[in-house]
Amino acid sequence: MDRRRPGEVNREQVFASQTSRDGISITCMGESTFSAVLIFFLVNYFLTFLIIGLLAGALSLINRPKPLRIDVVAEALFAYYLLFTIGVNNLVNFVAHVFFGDFSAEFIGWPQSPFQAEVGFASLGVGIAGVLAFRASLPFRVATLIPPSAFAWGAAAGHIYQMIVAKNFSPGNVGVVLPSGILIPIVGFVLLWLSYKHPTPWAANRKLI
Repeated sequence: MDRRRPGEVNREQVFASQTSRDGISITCMGESTFSAVLIFFLVNYFLTFLIIGLLAGALSLINRPKPLRIDVVAEALFAYYLLFTIGVNNLVNFVAHVFFGDFSAEFIGWPQSPFQAEVGFASLGVGIAGVLAFRASLPFRVATLIPPSAFAWGAAAGHIYQMIVAKNFSPGNVGVVLPSGILIPIVGFVLLWLSYKHPTPWAANRKLI
């Protein structure tokens, strides 16, 4: 039975209510931050797959004999770079430009165009080559690395031109995509150089598959 006088407030209920509101507020803030980070990495998937590739390469070295030789490290990092940063990344790019062309165009700040499908199918070819290069010979890997690198640097130059001439400051034009388009091929060529200077015996004699 409630013995409170009329108008008396139950302090336990007030504190419980206050705690509940604070908990909801903190939870919402946490969810909002998590959602923002998740959206960032989903939209900038080219950067995400670079990070995933390097992490996967590093994780593959955990059970290797220690101390790690530079040829083993270079092989692991380059192989997973090709698989994720070139292979999976370009397969996702194919899906983005062919099946979600309107969103891709709006993100870049350009009008929708049939050329998006052509870019998508070019990405499909590069993506397949990247997956094959994961376990391919070094010459095949060189051939796989060149087209996406040329495209990335050319696209970066185009983004800079659009920024200066057309004042296009859309996130997909001068956001993370611009420095990533310059940096990602550099990482690839550094790993290629290390693989060339320090080849592993099994990689040097490896066939295409």
